[in-house]
Amino acid sequence: MHDDRSRELYDRALSVMPGGVNSAVRAAIEPYPFFVQKGDGGHVIDADGNRLVDWVMGLGPLLLGHDLPESVQAAVQRHASQGPMYGTPTEVEVDLAEFVVRHVPSVEKIRFVNSGTEATVSAVRLARGTTGRNKIVIMQGGYHGAQESTLVEGDAEHPAPSSAGIPQSFAEHTLPVPFNDEDAMRTVFDEHGDDIAGILVEPILANYGIVHPDEGYLECLREITTEHDALLMFDEVITGFRVGGLGCAQQHFGITPDITTFGKIIGGGFPVGAIGGRAELIEQFAPTGEVFQAGTFSGHPVTMAAGLETLTFAAENDVYDHVNTLGERLQSGLTDILEDQAPAYTVVGSDSMFKVIFTRDGPSSQALEDGQPCSNGCRQRADCPRYGTCPKNAGDVMDAETERWRRIFWGKMREQGVFLSQNQFESQFVSYSHTEEDVEETLEAYKHAL
Repeated sequence: MHDDRSRELYDRALSVMPGGVNSAVRAAIEPYPFFVQKGDGGHVIDADGNRLVDWVMGLGPLLLGHDLPESVQAAVQRHASQGPMYGTPTEVEVDLAEFVVRHVPSVEKIRFVNSGTEATVSAVRLARGTTGRNKIVIMQGGYHGAQESTLVEGDAEHPAPSSAGIPQSFAEHTLPVPFNDEDAMRTVFDEHGDDIAGILVEPILANYGIVHPDEGYLECLREITTEHDALLMFDEVITGFRVGGLGCAQQHFGITPDITTFGKIIGGGFPVGAIGGRAELIEQFAPTGEVFQAGTFSGHPVTMAAGLETLTFAAENDVYDHVNTLGERLQSGLTDILEDQAPAYTVVGSDSMFKVIFTRDGPSSQALEDGQPCSNGCRQRADCPRYGTCPKNAGDVMDAETERWRRIFWGKMREQGVFLSQNQFESQFVSYSHTEEDVEETLEAYKHAL
């Protein structure tokens, strides 16, 4: 596999873009990222003509894969041909809003924006504006986009900016706690409850290796926010319309948040974000309320058409059956491979998301005599014999062999024609365009790479 053209392009990119990229994660591949020329079904073809099975899928938006069904292509082309955008409402944004409201139980009204980051920024502002409180609780290591309120590290007693350019005075209004730690959450609310506007949480941590909630954890968050008149905000930018199908992860877990942020799939592969929730909350956005929110490209007709047709196609076809079946095959197949070759490592995933975490201290066998481990990705089962060593939060994933994964394993997989996410933390995704042959090829590559 040669990379002459990608190396040439990266050399040019370094002269005109910081790090040669427009999103930091893309530079995680060393010594330089490969450049993609085009997608083809469940594959990408790079600038040097190398063909790779693609499990990154644009970091999640491409539920249908690179080959869009005719109905989706036609809608995108029709709206693009009618004019780029108008600065006025269009019918298709109403259509998509009605679709989401019809299928996601907690969403009564919705506001479309242009990215997942913009969605979470707006959700935090809305929570503060409607409650009159300042503090937001987040999960340690969680990621909610490139925004000042959540680029915060440390703990609830010592929060600090995790990026240059964010004043300490901003970080002091953010309270990081470990995911899956009910005691830590209750302590934070006991100490700061009167000034907590809400909790912002992914129902499944999907930016840090895919960590499931412990049984009862999301119920605890719902209970404690209700007790303190705070808002429960689910960040479903990644899990939305992927985990749990059209009802999203909140329906899968049976939890009703006050506010939900969306992105990725809801735009069918085009730039998008959205904030949905109870009508009385979403109506606090301008012009009906006092919380300002606006955007020139919000509700862009091409994006709205792509999102609507993608979700409509998923509703009318076997998309979720297909991707979830392949996801289960990957997770169970990887579990079998680890049993033979790397029993300390942990398979994680849900529905059509999957990953192997290079955990350091796992048991010497996947199948232990004192119980049956999770066979389809870690589910945080207390009776699982691996429960004591599987990742419970972002910190546990960070303690894994992340450098081995990135510097050795990722390259070995690419040499065998498999494109995985650029680091240990990002999820990997199955699309409707993937096939059983892609799964078998990938499992064979894991056997060799591990």
